[in-house]
Amino acid sequence: MTKEAWIPVQLVGVRAADDETLVLLLDGVDGLLVPILVGRSEAAAIAAGQAGLVPPRPMTHDLLRAVIETLGGRLDRVEIARLEHGVFFAELVFSDGRRVDSRASDAIALALRARCPMLCAAGVLATAGVNVQVSPSQVDLEEFREFLDEVSADDFGTAPEESPHEE
Repeated sequence: MTKEAWIPVQLVGVRAADDETLVLLLDGVDGLLVPILVGRSEAAAIAAGQAGLVPPRPMTHDLLRAVIETLGGRLDRVEIARLEHGVFFAELVFSDGRRVDSRASDAIALALRARCPMLCAAGVLATAGVNVQVSPSQVDLEEFREFLDEVSADDFGTAPEESPHEE
């Protein structure tokens, strides 16, 4: 059994268009963009985490982060571990080595709040990654926002019902 290689990824944005919402992760080394179809509420939680918004009362991901910290735990990283039949699977990895299965959207939302790294399995990147030939240091923020405003699932070469997604 071979050990999976893990590649750091960054959240570059959430894009909502018509009836689909994409979360876009970027592998800054190879310039691969991983589009993950998520629900609108999951996308809102991720966007709020990315913006650093702190609600007056904790939302689910804020509550989970607080529970983990209150119990003395620390989220070490999240891993986008596999892609099966178009569904992304993730794991929460704690500092003591314990792992918890997670939806990719929940893992991303929690990673943003816990300020921990997000890693993607090399196999997932090879399967779902789209080469955009940019690295984080090359991204012109305004130009990338324009790209996000115009991107849809169809731009990644698959119809929405065939696009990589999560449940």
